[in-house]
Amino acid sequence: MDNNKLDTITNLFEGKEIRSIWDSEQEEYFFSVVDVISALTDSTNPRDYWYKLKIRMTEVEKSELSTKCRQLKMKAQDGKMRETDTLDTKGILRLIESVPSAKAEPFKLWLAQMGKERIDEVFDPELAVNRAVDYYRSKRI
Repeated sequence: MDNNKLDTITNLFEGKEIRSIWDSEQEEYFFSVVDVISALTDSTNPRDYWYKLKIRMTEVEKSELSTKCRQLKMKAQDGKMRETDTLDTKGILRLIESVPSAKAEPFKLWLAQMGKERIDEVFDPELAVNRAVDYYRSKRI
Protein backbone atom coordinates (compact mmCIF):
# COMPACT_ATOMS: atom_id res chain seq x y z
CA MET A 1 0.00 0.00 0.00
CA ASP A 2 1.35 3.40 -0.96
CA ASN A 3 0.56 5.73 1.94
CA ASN A 4 2.61 8.50 0.34
CA LYS A 5 0.14 8.77 -2.55
CA LEU A 6 -2.77 9.08 -0.12
CA ASP A 7 -0.95 11.69 1.95
CA THR A 8 -0.05 13.69 -1.16
CA ILE A 9 -3.62 13.74 -2.48
CA THR A 10 -5.28 14.54 0.83
CA ASN A 11 -2.71 17.20 1.73
CA LEU A 12 -3.53 19.04 -1.49
CA PHE A 13 -7.00 19.77 -0.16
CA GLU A 14 -5.76 21.85 2.81
CA GLY A 15 -7.68 20.16 5.60
CA LYS A 16 -10.89 19.45 3.70
CA GLU A 17 -12.17 15.95 4.33
CA ILE A 18 -11.80 13.77 1.27
CA ARG A 19 -13.12 10.30 1.95
CA SER A 20 -10.98 7.55 0.47
CA ILE A 21 -10.94 3.79 0.41
CA TRP A 22 -8.25 1.27 -0.47
CA ASP A 23 -9.19 -1.38 -3.03
CA SER A 24 -6.88 -4.31 -2.33
CA GLU A 25 -7.87 -6.11 -5.54
CA GLN A 26 -6.80 -3.21 -7.76
CA GLU A 27 -4.19 -2.01 -5.25
CA GLU A 28 -5.42 1.55 -5.67
CA TYR A 29 -7.02 4.27 -3.58
CA PHE A 30 -10.43 5.56 -4.60
CA PHE A 31 -11.60 9.04 -3.59
CA SER A 32 -15.07 10.50 -3.19
CA VAL A 33 -15.90 12.65 -6.21
CA VAL A 34 -18.43 14.76 -4.31
CA ASP A 35 -15.88 15.50 -1.56
CA VAL A 36 -13.35 16.71 -4.12
CA ILE A 37 -15.94 18.89 -5.85
CA SER A 38 -17.02 20.31 -2.51
CA ALA A 39 -13.41 21.19 -1.67
CA LEU A 40 -12.80 22.85 -5.04
CA THR A 41 -16.00 24.82 -5.50
CA ASP A 42 -18.33 27.04 -3.57
CA SER A 43 -21.27 24.91 -4.66
CA THR A 44 -24.06 24.60 -2.12
CA ASN A 45 -24.92 21.22 -3.65
CA PRO A 46 -21.81 19.35 -4.85
CA ARG A 47 -23.93 16.37 -5.99
CA ASP A 48 -25.78 18.60 -8.48
CA TYR A 49 -22.49 20.17 -9.53
CA TRP A 50 -21.09 16.68 -10.24
CA TYR A 51 -24.22 15.73 -12.21
CA LYS A 52 -23.93 18.83 -14.43
CA LEU A 53 -20.15 18.40 -14.78
CA LYS A 54 -20.62 14.80 -15.98
CA ILE A 55 -23.01 16.02 -18.67
CA ARG A 56 -20.62 18.77 -19.77
CA MET A 57 -17.65 16.42 -19.79
CA THR A 58 -19.50 13.87 -21.89
CA GLU A 59 -21.07 16.30 -24.39
CA VAL A 60 -18.48 19.07 -24.69
CA GLU A 61 -15.15 17.51 -23.76
CA LYS A 62 -16.00 14.02 -25.06
CA SER A 63 -14.53 12.69 -21.81
CA GLU A 64 -15.54 9.29 -20.51
CA LEU A 65 -14.45 10.05 -16.96
CA SER A 66 -17.91 9.52 -15.51
CA THR A 67 -17.93 5.97 -16.89
CA LYS A 68 -14.76 5.29 -14.91
CA CYS A 69 -16.53 6.08 -11.64
CA ARG A 70 -17.03 3.22 -9.25
CA GLN A 71 -19.80 3.13 -6.69
CA LEU A 72 -18.15 2.17 -3.39
CA LYS A 73 -19.63 2.24 0.08
CA MET A 74 -18.30 5.07 2.21
CA LYS A 75 -19.42 6.45 5.53
CA ALA A 76 -21.82 9.35 4.96
CA GLN A 77 -22.37 12.33 7.26
CA ASP A 78 -25.27 10.51 8.89
CA GLY A 79 -22.90 7.68 9.84
CA LYS A 80 -24.40 5.15 7.42
CA MET A 81 -22.46 3.38 4.70
CA ARG A 82 -23.74 4.65 1.35
CA GLU A 83 -22.83 4.06 -2.28
CA THR A 84 -20.61 6.94 -3.37
CA ASP A 85 -19.17 7.89 -6.76
CA THR A 86 -15.41 7.39 -6.54
CA LEU A 87 -12.45 7.74 -8.85
CA ASP A 88 -8.93 6.42 -8.62
CA THR A 89 -5.98 8.79 -8.37
CA LYS A 90 -5.71 9.29 -12.13
CA GLY A 91 -9.44 9.97 -12.38
CA ILE A 92 -9.42 12.46 -9.51
CA LEU A 93 -6.56 14.38 -11.09
CA ARG A 94 -8.46 14.43 -14.40
CA LEU A 95 -11.57 15.64 -12.54
CA ILE A 96 -9.60 18.50 -11.00
CA GLU A 97 -8.51 19.56 -14.49
CA SER A 98 -12.17 19.79 -15.51
CA VAL A 99 -13.44 21.88 -12.61
CA PRO A 100 -13.68 25.55 -13.62
CA SER A 101 -12.90 27.09 -10.24
CA ALA A 102 -10.30 29.45 -8.84
CA LYS A 103 -9.75 26.94 -6.03
CA ALA A 104 -8.75 24.33 -8.64
CA GLU A 105 -6.03 26.53 -10.15
CA PRO A 106 -3.31 25.63 -7.59
CA PHE A 107 -3.98 21.95 -8.33
CA LYS A 108 -3.75 22.55 -12.05
CA LEU A 109 -0.43 24.35 -11.60
CA TRP A 110 0.81 21.48 -9.42
CA LEU A 111 -0.25 18.94 -12.06
CA ALA A 112 1.50 20.93 -14.78
CA GLN A 113 4.68 21.11 -12.69
CA MET A 114 4.60 17.35 -12.00
CA GLY A 115 4.05 16.65 -15.69
CA LYS A 116 6.93 18.91 -16.69
CA GLU A 117 9.26 17.25 -14.20
CA ARG A 118 8.41 13.75 -15.45
CA ILE A 119 8.87 14.78 -19.09
CA ASP A 120 12.24 16.34 -18.20
CA GLU A 121 13.20 13.03 -16.55
CA VAL A 122 12.44 11.13 -19.76
CA PHE A 123 15.02 13.23 -21.58
CA ASP A 124 17.49 13.30 -18.68
CA PRO A 125 17.18 10.12 -16.53
CA GLU A 126 19.73 11.50 -14.06
CA LEU A 127 17.01 13.89 -12.85
CA ALA A 128 14.84 10.89 -11.91
CA VAL A 129 17.70 9.25 -10.04
CA ASN A 130 18.45 12.46 -8.16
CA ARG A 131 14.77 12.88 -7.26
CA ALA A 132 14.63 9.31 -5.95
CA VAL A 133 17.79 9.80 -3.87
CA ASP A 134 16.48 13.09 -2.44
CA TYR A 135 13.16 11.46 -1.61
CA TYR A 136 14.89 8.53 0.09
CA ARG A 137 17.07 10.88 2.13
CA SER A 138 14.07 12.95 3.22
CA LYS A 139 12.35 9.83 4.58
CA ARG A 140 15.30 8.71 6.72
CA ILE A 141 14.66 9.27 10.38
